[in-house]
Amino acid sequence: MSTIAGVDFGTLSVRVTLLDSARGGEDVAKGRLATAVAEYPLHRKREDPDYATQSHQDQMDALVKATRQAIQDAGIDGSQIEAMALDTTGSSVIPVGENLQPLDDYYLWCDHRAKEEAQQITELAHREQLEAIEWCGGVYSHEWGFAKLLHWLRHNPDKRGRFVTAFEHCDMVAATLCGVTDAKQAKRSVCAMGHKWMWNPKWDGLPSQEFLSKLDPLFEGIREKLAGSYETSNKLAGHLSPQWAEAMGLRAGIPIPVGAFDAHWDAIGAGCREGDVVNVVGTSTCIIAMQKKANLVPGVCGVVPGSVHPAYTGVEAGLSATGDIFEAIARRAGHKVSELSKGLESYRAGQTGLLRLSWDNGDRTVLVNSELGGVTLGWNLIHTAQDELYAAIEGTAFHTRIILDRMAEYGVPVDRVINAGGIPQNNQVLNQVYADVLGKPVLVPAGIPTSLGSGIFALLAAKAFPSIEDAQASMCLSYKTFTPNPEAHSTYNRLFDHYKRLYFALGKRKSDPTVIGDVLPNLRKIAAEVTRGA
Repeated sequence: MSTIAGVDFGTLSVRVTLLDSARGGEDVAKGRLATAVAEYPLHRKREDPDYATQSHQDQMDALVKATRQAIQDAGIDGSQIEAMALDTTGSSVIPVGENLQPLDDYYLWCDHRAKEEAQQITELAHREQLEAIEWCGGVYSHEWGFAKLLHWLRHNPDKRGRFVTAFEHCDMVAATLCGVTDAKQAKRSVCAMGHKWMWNPKWDGLPSQEFLSKLDPLFEGIREKLAGSYETSNKLAGHLSPQWAEAMGLRAGIPIPVGAFDAHWDAIGAGCREGDVVNVVGTSTCIIAMQKKANLVPGVCGVVPGSVHPAYTGVEAGLSATGDIFEAIARRAGHKVSELSKGLESYRAGQTGLLRLSWDNGDRTVLVNSELGGVTLGWNLIHTAQDELYAAIEGTAFHTRIILDRMAEYGVPVDRVINAGGIPQNNQVLNQVYADVLGKPVLVPAGIPTSLGSGIFALLAAKAFPSIEDAQASMCLSYKTFTPNPEAHSTYNRLFDHYKRLYFALGKRKSDPTVIGDVLPNLRKIAAEVTRGA
């Protein structure tokens, strides 16, 4: 028997789940003793919509609060907890000085200020024929580490002299909890650094200093500043320090494994195995798969050995906005999403006559274009916000199909589709639409898998299970299955032909000429057919 703490840092809150391995498999709770959540603020600026930061101290305070609440709710002594593991958002980057003291807030994953830096990295990488750029889909994103760090260095000349290094969120929190004060002694996550910083053992880690210096003289010596031990999550970041043990009500010295990104461990918690694609659907969508062979996929933002599962190559793609789009539609209509969703179960495929491209926050995959904006075609004078919400659900499903088709085309196995994250637990319409659009059964965990992945890695650190697969078999939840409706899938195939054509025609600056004059008439035609057949 092992009792552990699994920690998940999301965009607005941290979730701490206590698991008991002896109770895994007994019931739907799967060994879950208690879960507690504590919120922290997200800092935005009305005058700069690309700005999004968070305080390290706010997050650590929230972790203490949630951990103590979970222990209290479970009715146990904190000294019983044998390990703690954590995942975080990413790429969320923090610059630090001596003794790992933050020099600024985190550039959160959704901070989009580093667009110019990302374009410069992409252009130079192709000119220099840098192999690393091919492993991240051919385009370096403004959401990623080097772009954000360069933006910070350029815009904070008064702090450059104190700059020692930069950390991803998961590595900073783990180092803090373990009492590490020497940046060189902090462990760095292969998951985080591989997907967002072009790290790969194939070329001895990070891109060469020659390349980085050519990008900007401010990066002179940056490779050495980012040096250290890069590890997969079956290795330890360290052990809990007395200071943080006392703060959280835990026992000092318990193991803390190397962290990872939330979506990657959410996939493990959702039962991901080779051949599965897990859509972690929340404010955005992360699409996670793993494979024994490393197949590079154009436009897919990360192929990294040792991420997701240490024994596999992890593959990451996604949508820059999903739940954020639903929230924006509801907000403009003066409603909550839950209110606007009432009655959507009666909608049928294509009945709205609307076709919506989900680019409200740019395109993460496969175009990797931050300059795009949301597009909705087919409006008439009686359309409602609810119609748009349904079309947005369909649009995110179409975008997901674009990504899964691209992954399958380049050899990534797509045998099962699992919808994880927070939204699928509360939106049955979305799950059915995804099944109908993809033409595949969609599996949804029968409960909330968030922080279960971190729990599984904590259980490995506590030596409660010999492997990830053994832990998954005991601790992962069962599934509810959404089966495709053949009639709806047929309708969506017709709509997808239009969506795919528009996706590449509107989304690429130098797209080939494309005939689109048939789109609006066909949207009306399909809607009329669906309405008549109702």
